[in-house]
Amino acid sequence: MLTNRVIPCLDVDQGRVVKGVSFVDIRDAGDPAELADLYNSEGADELVFLDITASSDARDTMVDVVMRVSAEVFIPLTVGGGIRSRDDMRRMLEAGAEKVSVNSAAVANPALIEECAYEFGSQCVVLAIDARRRRNGDALSRPRWQVYTHGGRRPLEMDAVEWAKRGAELGAGELLVTSMDADGQQTGYDLELLRAISQQTTIPLIASGGAGKVEHFADAVIDGGADAVLAASLFHYGTLRISDVKDHMSSVGLPVRPVN
Repeated sequence: MLTNRVIPCLDVDQGRVVKGVSFVDIRDAGDPAELADLYNSEGADELVFLDITASSDARDTMVDVVMRVSAEVFIPLTVGGGIRSRDDMRRMLEAGAEKVSVNSAAVANPALIEECAYEFGSQCVVLAIDARRRRNGDALSRPRWQVYTHGGRRPLEMDAVEWAKRGAELGAGELLVTSMDADGQQTGYDLELLRAISQQTTIPLIASGGAGKVEHFADAVIDGGADAVLAASLFHYGTLRISDVKDHMSSVGLPVRPVN
């Protein structure tokens, strides 16, 4: 039986883990290697590292971070941020990442997904989607979400659900979907967004943005159709532990990997 994964996300800026609210108000949250070791010991199923500055210099720093972490931590690592080419992806995989996420570059050049899936395998390619709910004039209208790129700074006339479907068709092996509206708010994941995407795709879906209590993680799986749940500040600042989340998910009948 496949288990539902619990994944801490570490946003990295110049070699340090940081966290914000709705992509702003960034503050320091610690050393990535130390946090990775903590989450490994606490039973995290995977780790996601996102380079939020994504300059060439920052990418060199990120390679160093991945090498340090992969040498000590033996759970899968996904790395993203500033991945613009197959060579960028290769560098991260060679440094020790198991999967690499693409976002802005894939929007600009969708063929990048296909190329990377062909060369490295779909299981290595994660399509990250940052989405914000469109403000409809009619409250009864079906909700829609538009894609944002460049760290949530650039809105596009692109529908998030349609982009998720196309990404899967191009060969992405997994989707990492972040609700910009819910990010950092701790009021729950955007279940409508998750449902809309999970009903239109068949590849695994990671829910991101909005968790505030253990019930939210289970909701993302049960009501949103997610296969994995991701959070950052809740774990970084000790509001919840991995075991808290897994204990609750198990109590409502969701299969999870036990915490040793």
